[in-house]
Amino acid sequence: MSWLPGANLQVVRERARIYRQIRSFFNTRGCLEVDTPVLMPTTNTDTQITSIEVPDGRDFNYLQTSPEFAMKRLLAAGSGSIFQICHAFRQGESGRLHNPEFSLLEWYRVGYDYQQLMHEMELLMTTLSLRRCSFSRITYKQLFRQSLGLDIDAIGLSQLREECTRQVPDMDSTRLDLDQCLDLLLGVAIAPTMRGYQFVYDYPVSQAALARVKADDPSVAERFELFFDGVELANGFSELIDASQQRRRFEQDNALRAERGLPQHAIDERLLEALESGLEDCAGVALGLDRLLMVLLDLDSIDRVLTFRD
Repeated sequence: MSWLPGANLQVVRERARIYRQIRSFFNTRGCLEVDTPVLMPTTNTDTQITSIEVPDGRDFNYLQTSPEFAMKRLLAAGSGSIFQICHAFRQGESGRLHNPEFSLLEWYRVGYDYQQLMHEMELLMTTLSLRRCSFSRITYKQLFRQSLGLDIDAIGLSQLREECTRQVPDMDSTRLDLDQCLDLLLGVAIAPTMRGYQFVYDYPVSQAALARVKADDPSVAERFELFFDGVELANGFSELIDASQQRRRFEQDNALRAERGLPQHAIDERLLEALESGLEDCAGVALGLDRLLMVLLDLDSIDRVLTFRD
């Protein structure tokens, strides 16, 4: 056991630099820096995310997995475009690219859609990298077709499971649903082949979460992720602003949680009330700052960019 920080001082100084530049970037572009609570009485219903519960007498509060819900309430209150640098928490996420506590930059642009937000993200990444960066874009469907020769519109679940077994022979894929199969294939078979900065966009509508469905193609959502050499750095989308649709998605999440034997979470009624009051068209994105530091400093483990992990 050592009292010393896990990250060296070069990393500490680099983190300070990118935080300064993030603030300068958004201040000059008319975005307001905000601060929202880490501890809240409700949490994300997404089945892929496990929240950390904090007991408080007979009730439970939750360390937030993202500042998204609170930031959308600010947007609905008329804040205009906003950004936040914060810590977020997810239970059980630990490894070379994961830590239960991690640093996020999250921002929302009023009047933007996901395509405009990808463009702004390119500008930010180039600013933070201190060099010219090149970016490519590919749709989710094109990525699977190009990398694995799979047409995800035509392939059935049984065939997807067979492909998962082929790619990961020692894994039992018989109980995986369609999105779990796609996630596995993306993470295990496709991501290791990706090079440089690459936007993947137009995700299946079943993976929409809080994203708006694409008007001219209801099979996909206006959602993107940014990868560098196959490492996911950011997740963004044109925001769903319809309260009734959002309620249905939360209810579907909880139904799936019950089916999988996972705890169900109370729906964030304050967020839904904020959406009902009226939220302008906007787009938002969360960028993992610890992983960004790994990329900028060419480091191979998140341990090397966390100041302390004990």
